[in-house]
Amino acid sequence: MDPRSADDPAETPLEAGGHRLWVRLTHWAIAGAAIALIVSGVTILMAHPRLYWGHAGNDLTQPLLEIPLGPNHHHGSWSKATPFFASGGGPVTANRLVEPWNQNSWARSLHFLAAWIFLAGLIAYLALGTTTGHLRRYLWPRRAELSRDNIGRDIKAHLRLPMPDAEPGPPYAILQKLSYVLIALVLLPLMFLTGISMSPAIAADYPFLLDLFGGTQSARTLHFFAFVAITLFLVVHLVMILLTRPLRQLRGMTLGNRR
Repeated sequence: MDPRSADDPAETPLEAGGHRLWVRLTHWAIAGAAIALIVSGVTILMAHPRLYWGHAGNDLTQPLLEIPLGPNHHHGSWSKATPFFASGGGPVTANRLVEPWNQNSWARSLHFLAAWIFLAGLIAYLALGTTTGHLRRYLWPRRAELSRDNIGRDIKAHLRLPMPDAEPGPPYAILQKLSYVLIALVLLPLMFLTGISMSPAIAADYPFLLDLFGGTQSARTLHFFAFVAITLFLVVHLVMILLTRPLRQLRGMTLGNRR
């Protein structure tokens, strides 16, 4: 339930026929790039499914998290580790006994290319959303919407099946607003910044990025968890579309008309 008044002209949706053209274009640009990034990112992760914290990490160091993904998970293909220094407790070396799976060159190229398409769509969306007032008018939660009763009503509405038909486009309920703001203003920018922080060339020119995230491996770990959160959002987003007349929702995001 949306607590806004329909008589408030500031809250009357300008997208009365669906989504605006620039919303549709940026949505599909970001969505297409995100799919390419997910597919290529999973392939890259399969080559080394271990996450670390700090500036360095490899198969001979203790990971923060090891992900059961791909043929390199728990491969156990190292000889006994030998310390570099007699004192011990420092770096070690070992011989790899089995050739690892590492067929991800195409994935890295696609990932880097899709990242710039993703950035272009995100910048265009945020710039147009700010200048047109779209973000403030339709996505930014108002104080009355953040009440516990209103959030509770919206949660109950989302748990009740079958769900009522929903018109594509604004106005949005509070759970939609909170999720869209989290994705557009927090997770998507975080994904890009942590991603470019892992590029040696970019990190050399902008070393403050490594300081910001605590190292290359820390940026990689944050990148992974942001990816998980965005993927979960996409799954829920698609499920909600399927439960609320998907053809109408798809038509609103492609043609811009609700009927």
